[in-house]
Amino acid sequence: MTVTFSEFDAAKYLDSEEAIVAYLEAAQEEAGDDPAFMALVLSDIARARNMSQLAKDAGLTRAGLYNALSPNGNPRISTLHSIAKALGLRLTLTVPH
Repeated sequence: MTVTFSEFDAAKYLDSEEAIVAYLEAAQEEAGDDPAFMALVLSDIARARNMSQLAKDAGLTRAGLYNALSPNGNPRISTLHSIAKALGLRLTLTVPH
């Protein structure tokens, strides 16, 4: 018997604000100091919402948003701030424990 698997897409499960908050908190706990991982998390959240509208709200093109949130995107802090604000999030800096 052959078992097949489909690719997991976190965005499919981010269907409420509570799910998004839980996902973001878990990601920060798991690998909050890994910029590429956090870009992937923001990308998942962005895809769970309307990517085109989010790009518009963040003042970016859709392609620019995809590029900024790609693992090799290396966005400026101002870009991340705009994306976070468009998602209803706030960037904060904290002292590690």
